[in-house]
Amino acid sequence: MMKSTRLSLMATFLLVGGMFNGAKAQTSPDGRLTVTVSCEQGKPAYSVAFDGRTVVEQSALGLVTNVGDLTQGMTLSKTSETTKVETDYKLYNIKRSENHVTANKTVYTFAKDGKDVIAVTFVAENNNVAFQYELLATNKDTKCCVVDSEASSFAMPEGTTTFMCPQMHPMTGFARTAPSYETHYTADEEMGKNGWGYGYTFPCLFKSPLQDSECWILVSETGSAGNYPGCKLENKGGGNYQISFPSEKENNGFGSTGAQMALPDKTPWRTITISDNLKDIVETTITWDVLALNEKTSNMLRQTVAESYGRGAWSWIIANDESCNFDTQKEYIDFAAKMGWQSLLVDAMWDRQIGRERIAELAKYGKSKGVYLYLWYNSNGQWNDAPQTPLNCMDTPSHRQKEMEWMNEIGIRGIKVDFFGGDKQCTMQLYRDILLDAQKYGIMVIFHGCTLPRGWEYMFPNYVASEAVRASENLHFGQNECDREAMDATFLPFIRNTVGSMDFGGSTLNWYYNPKNSNEMWGGHRVTSDVFALATAVLFQGPVQHFAMAPNNLTDAPAWAVDFMKTVPTTWEDIRFIDGYPGKYIVLARRSQEGKWYVSAVNGQKEPLKIQVPLDMFEVGQMVNVYSDDSNLNGSVKAVKVNKKRTYTAVVPVNGACLICE
Repeated sequence: MMKSTRLSLMATFLLVGGMFNGAKAQTSPDGRLTVTVSCEQGKPAYSVAFDGRTVVEQSALGLVTNVGDLTQGMTLSKTSETTKVETDYKLYNIKRSENHVTANKTVYTFAKDGKDVIAVTFVAENNNVAFQYELLATNKDTKCCVVDSEASSFAMPEGTTTFMCPQMHPMTGFARTAPSYETHYTADEEMGKNGWGYGYTFPCLFKSPLQDSECWILVSETGSAGNYPGCKLENKGGGNYQISFPSEKENNGFGSTGAQMALPDKTPWRTITISDNLKDIVETTITWDVLALNEKTSNMLRQTVAESYGRGAWSWIIANDESCNFDTQKEYIDFAAKMGWQSLLVDAMWDRQIGRERIAELAKYGKSKGVYLYLWYNSNGQWNDAPQTPLNCMDTPSHRQKEMEWMNEIGIRGIKVDFFGGDKQCTMQLYRDILLDAQKYGIMVIFHGCTLPRGWEYMFPNYVASEAVRASENLHFGQNECDREAMDATFLPFIRNTVGSMDFGGSTLNWYYNPKNSNEMWGGHRVTSDVFALATAVLFQGPVQHFAMAPNNLTDAPAWAVDFMKTVPTTWEDIRFIDGYPGKYIVLARRSQEGKWYVSAVNGQKEPLKIQVPLDMFEVGQMVNVYSDDSNLNGSVKAVKVNKKRTYTAVVPVNGACLICE
């Protein structure tokens, strides 16, 4: 009887073991994060705890493919030893140039019908978790597959609030060019919503309650460049957010919504940054860390490219389409030269309103002044109605390479390619192909009307930045955008700019977005201060900044503001989050490649902000320049000696800012 009971218990244990398939845990190097991977009822899953408290509840893993459903009927067949991985890498076009990565890595292999079919690699850094799938070759005759959907989810605890940007409806917006990641962020929204019906664009920020504090969670993806569609998050009820593929309607209905993959092959990484403070969110480099752990790119090439970064001019936002003519662009070259800037962005319609021969003449003239040209291009071939030219130059290899050969011959430094309007794999491949072809011809690349960059700063040395944000052009179009400019600015260092270089195109010293700087013409009226314009030049990170300043600013803007904009850095050695809250205010410090610190504070609230700014990056007794606003937004600069406490008390008015630098 006892023997029979033991056998029965053993059978039950084996059955349960098959159903629950032994949960496996790994930790971050500091032990604060714990990732647990399991396979209950045949369904792969994971959860994440921070300081012993669950912050990502049990969440699904797996892929649905045309060669098998890898989300159910699975077993956890193998768990590798957890190994410590380390590397160093240098990037000149992100928030911190020199980076050291230490992480713990574990590979979990799942089987179906007795065959290993998928391996999931989890990497745990301090404050960061990332995971990536590898589809395994299980049949020697099956060389490829299509991923129809992904089960990966992020289950947030009850009481979590969100800071996210709704995905735009496909084939809407200007000339049916959406989605383009250009909607507003909202603060502290309840869970359970699904944006405008199409989910939320990456990155997505969550705030979860802990017993005696709060936990911040940033979710995004990286390492996607043509091998997969660009993904987003959709709410599946309550706190459950799941990876979602593009809408079938994107790109005018052309192209598959899934992923075409070889076997074996790997998906992009899913990244999760977790902390009880916003400092770790703002300063995370997980987007590039996981790529550096797996492949190496020439630092020498990156350093060569970095020599072409810097400040630039751009006429369109102030002077509109009419400014794209030879004489005005020549005037802006002269303006850029007087400012000591390195480039000029020539916007849409240049092929018709200036012509190729005169563009070559402008490029030669600019070079003589130390100012190099970026040319705007429409990405479009067949997928939207945007009429701006040049058209049909970037969408096919033969046209693209011919165009880039011509640009190389006349000395064009870079391109700004616009109006993509989709995240399907075929569109992600177009981004990749533009970058690779441009690299062959020594051409830098900026994307607009586009998707979020997904680690491209690491993957493509000639990649500069992407818009993928509701950028400064909207200030030109509407007063409502101007009225909320300061508030919107306070979201970006916490969310969008945290995971990728951002081409915002801001920092104007015009009070009106028109060439006469007058309320008698069209264009929004700026309600933020001149100090705000300077502060956001530091706050927004991108290695090439085409500012919205105009030649008239040399005489109608404060000399102290113009002088600052002549030398503001665009590449940074280090970053330090000081204080803030998304949608309210932000205090952030950056250290330039020359070792100088810039402390930027912006107030997006409806009442003045009084804050004590730590100045421990400066020496006691050191003289620093403090740019500040009075209650009427009249700006000024004064020299201040750093006190023994190494602090500065600032009162930042509504729509104002404070900036402290050497």
